[in-house]
Order: sequence, then structure tokens, then C-alpha cells
Amino acid sequence: MDPTPESAERLAARLVAIGFDGSRPTAEAAALISRGVRSVILFARNAGPRSEVAATVAAIKDLVAEPVLVCVDQEGGATVRFTDGFKPPPTMREIGTAGVEAAATVGTGLAADLRPVGIDLDLAPVVDVDSNPANPVIGPRSFGADPEHVGACGAALVRSMQSAGVAACAKHFPGHGDTDQDSHHDLPVLRHDLTRLRRVELPPFTAAIEAGVAAIMTTHVVFEHLDPGVPATLSRAAIDGILRTELGFDRVVISDDLEMAAIAELPDIDGDLGEAAIRSILAGVDLVLCCHDPVRQNRVVEALAGAILEGRITARRVAASHARLDRLFRDFVRP
Repeated sequence: MDPTPESAERLAARLVAIGFDGSRPTAEAAALISRGVRSVILFARNAGPRSEVAATVAAIKDLVAEPVLVCVDQEGGATVRFTDGFKPPPTMREIGTAGVEAAATVGTGLAADLRPVGIDLDLAPVVDVDSNPANPVIGPRSFGADPEHVGACGAALVRSMQSAGVAACAKHFPGHGDTDQDSHHDLPVLRHDLTRLRRVELPPFTAAIEAGVAAIMTTHVVFEHLDPGVPATLSRAAIDGILRTELGFDRVVISDDLEMAAIAELPDIDGDLGEAAIRSILAGVDLVLCCHDPVRQNRVVEALAGAILEGRITARRVAASHARLDRLFRDFVRP
């Protein structure tokens, strides 16, 4: 049966994760959730004391009868969103220095901190390899410079956190560790060939996949030898080719925030995050992040719905993403 405009919108909305300002869902966020969005990301702007975070999560989940996934970037060090009444870990560099057992302990602790307030998915660990001292955005967020050690620490954290009930997300695929630019503000370009990627950047992701990681986040970095001029988030060669086919990952792929400059300011995107979302889904992403602007969030849902109606995004493609999201929800998302 061909989709109707209403059914296409609900199919599309399931592929989108949104954020909002404040301690309660805004009217715009509530409207998007009523239209079918089922994933929400929280930031420090949403956080107060521990009890307030729990109330925020409950308010989100109470908006609809169906489960809503709530996620957060609670990595450690400077990259934490919740602090008041929480026990955020040290940087991943410090964890990596302490070793694999420390990483496992941190994973258990993160789940113990986040699960009671209703968080379903922690967008951690970072499994980028710290291979460039000039990197402005990874550095201490990485477990270290040795791919095998980064993979071992990441896998230990994934196993322990997920065993304790919170889904993990390894990031930033295929690797943001060797850039000298920050994709929040610029479009980094790496010229490593596949031999180098398979030796340095990819092994930690392979380790996370073998550990059963529930999700992997893409990076807005161009890998010239893989897909010239195309950020990995929009690259079928990176996602369907390397991540799905070569590495065998069959669970949820999440984009980094589409509002970041590396995507939003691409000449062929020119601020149209609807087109960016379509291209992300066509590349193999299952869930696109649009974290801030409700106008852009609505545009993303509308553009995806239009692409589904027109057949640009096929029913089979949507069903594949929904099946992977369904598995994540069954395993980790609570009412």
C-alpha cells in the first residue's frame, strides 16, 4: 500500500531525534512527538538537580503512550551534560591510562547514574584514536593513541554499561581522531587511504561491534579516498559500504547533529537540513539528530516525509531502519 501524507509523516518522524530548551518539552517539541518523533536528546540546558532531570525525562515519556527514547552525551571530563547529583567519570584519556578494567567500571557507573533517571542511551564511548595532537575536538575524549587499546577500553565500557541497562553508542565513525578541525565549525578532510583506515581508525569500531554495541554515530568528516568531498554522514560508501558490509554492523546508525557547520554549510546543502537528512538516510543512517532549532526539526520531518511519498526513500529502506530502531527500543527503552 502506498503511503498517505499522514502515514509518510509518521514513518519519517520515527527517523528523527530532536532536542529542546528548558526543563519541560516545549510546545514545538511536544507537537513533533505527537506527529511521530520518538527520540529526544538532552543537554545541559535541560538539566538541573538529579530529581529535575528525572522529572524532565518523565515529562517527555508521558507525552505519548508509545515508548520514547531519551539519550544524552555523558562521556566524562568536560563532555558531560548532567552534574548536579550525578557522578560523571573523568576524561576517557584518564580512563584509558587507568586501563581496561577501569573502563568497565566506568560503564557500570554510568548506567547506575543514568538509568534511574530514565536515560535509555548514552552517546558514549568515543572510540576515535587520539592520533593528532592538534585535534581541537577529540584529544582527551579519546582512550588513547593505540587502536588496540582504544578498542579494548571501548568494548569494556560498552559491555558493562549495556549489561547494566543503558545502551551505548560508539563514535565518531569512521574516525575523527586525526583531524585538525572541529566539525561543529568547519568541514574536516582526511586523505588517509583504506589501508590506513583499516589499521588505525576502524579497529576500535570493530571491537565495539563485537562487544554488541547498540548504536554507532557517524562523523561529519570527509574521507577523500573513500568518498571525495562527501562527509561520512552523507556517504553510502562509508556507511553501507564500510560499516554495514565490511564491518557487519546491523544495528542503529545515528548521525551527529545535522545542525553542525560541517553539514549545514555544505554548498550543496546550503542550510537545507531536510536535504541533509534525506541524504543521510539514503547513505544508511537510521536516526538523524537535529538538536536545537524547531524550524529545522520540522523541515527535516517534512522533507523526509516528502521523500518517502515520492519514492526517493523506498519503503524497504524505511522498514530496515524501523526494524533496527525497534530492536533498540525493545532492548533498552522503557516507558
